Amino acid sequence: MIDKEIAGKVIIDFKPISPQYGDLFKGRNPLEVARNLENAGVLGLSVVTEKAHFGGSLDLLRALTGTVSLPVLRKDFIRTEADLQETLDCGATGVLLICSVFSSNSLKALHEKALLMGLKPVVEVHTHTEMELAISIGAKIIGINNKDITVFEKDNGTVDHTLELIRSAPKGAFIISESGISCWKDAEKALAVGANAVLIGTAFWQGRLTPEIIKC
Repeated sequence: MIDKEIAGKVIIDFKPISPQYGDLFKGRNPLEVARNLENAGVLGLSVVTEKAHFGGSLDLLRALTGTVSLPVLRKDFIRTEADLQETLDCGATGVLLICSVFSSNSLKALHEKALLMGLKPVVEVHTHTEMELAISIGAKIIGINNKDITVFEKDNGTVDHTLELIRSAPKGAFIISESGISCWKDAEKALAVGANAVLIGTAFWQGRLTPEIIKC
């Protein structure tokens, strides 16, 4: 039996291709996997729509939001209000705003627009400077990416990055530890220091995590 308490702190990342490890789905039906995860009680799904490096698509996002009733986060290099509207039209409930692609003013403006549109913006940080930026715009949901998105997560970032950066996170914010979580002990480390959830992709699809929640 899957531990519902554990499942409720996990977001599973639907990323067809890892620039570091290649094809992740390996012929599996993502819609079937999504239904199984919903039954398991996971917190939500994230869906990568960037095509060139991660093999994602808006079609995948639409298909998944039409299959499950879980919260679904769109992950891409979102930059404009049109991107937000596209995200909403595809049925996603949340959108990733990556600090490294914004100036302070443009991030603040898009963050506010997302809230007005009814999307939940997850502000992604990788450095202390970016954490300060997230705090300055009043971000309530912050994703700490353990890997460097500017090199398409080809680096060897680990959950230790969350352990370091979470010290400067604002009180009351919902913190998600993203990427670089290679085993369940890594997830436990992040949760133990105050992360509210863990976003797991590659290790899930490669079957490298326990408990049984990651079997699909």
